Amino acid sequence: MFDLVDSTIFFASYGNALGLANVSIGPFDIVLAYIAAIVVSIVVALALKIPLLPSKPYRYSFDVSAIYPTPIIAIGIFSIFLVLNYTFMYNGLVLAIIIGILSALFVKYLFDFVFPKPLNEDNGEDIDE
Repeated sequence: MFDLVDSTIFFASYGNALGLANVSIGPFDIVLAYIAAIVVSIVVALALKIPLLPSKPYRYSFDVSAIYPTPIIAIGIFSIFLVLNYTFMYNGLVLAIIIGILSALFVKYLFDFVFPKPLNEDNGEDIDE
């Protein structure tokens, strides 16, 4: 498993298969940028008054929270930029911060429109919060 993680980090750090990447960043920079995206997305989500955890029961909750899906969206979008070899400034750190802020704003204002809650099986209405 660690070999897969190691090869994934080095693949992103060395650029694409043809070696046409303009910027090549190291594994430490990639990990630092991922951590920055996660921390910034959680902090901005808490500043936007998104709850830290979803409502109970956690297993059947479709509520958004600062822990899930905010950082997951941030690292997913940041991964897309890394695969496309676009890191912007400071080895991707500024891009990670921008994506963290935008992912928190997306979860706060647009997440329910893009991913609606499932219908209640009993009466055919949306599940209440």
